[in-house]
Amino acid sequence: MALALPLVMTALPPQVLPKTLSDTVIKATAQTAGNALQMRAARVEANSNTGVVTAIGNVQIDYPSRQIFATAAQAQYYSRDQRIVLSGNVDVEQEGNTLRAETVTYLVAEGRFVATPGANAQVEAVYLLPDESGPASSGEASTPAPISIPTPPDELPSELGPIDF
Repeated sequence: MALALPLVMTALPPQVLPKTLSDTVIKATAQTAGNALQMRAARVEANSNTGVVTAIGNVQIDYPSRQIFATAAQAQYYSRDQRIVLSGNVDVEQEGNTLRAETVTYLVAEGRFVATPGANAQVEAVYLLPDESGPASSGEASTPAPISIPTPPDELPSELGPIDF
């Protein structure tokens, strides 16, 4: 599933889209195969030569088909690489899981996040683990199956001699 330009800017019709936009709160939507990744920011710059869209200031990204919502100070969408780089106090939420870091790269085609902390900091990730069904999840202690050690067959000699090569 590839994200591709053109972007649809709600502040201006697509046919009048300049290379640099600097309105207050511009919304950019990159179309996918029936899905949309929506980016909101105080300023959005789109370079049709490089295929890079840069959002600056109170960036909000909403990708409903993958249940992703993210905020950051800045985001760059590299359409040719299918990659989004969020930087500056990044907060990502997906299906109840959260990720906080200084920089987060989202590899769209792989559905994978790579997070990097700021100086003297750490990445914070909270993952909701699936509820396991069965006796272990109900608090009851389960007894492991007994280990069975087979007895040696009768045809083996009681004492083995050296093996010659």
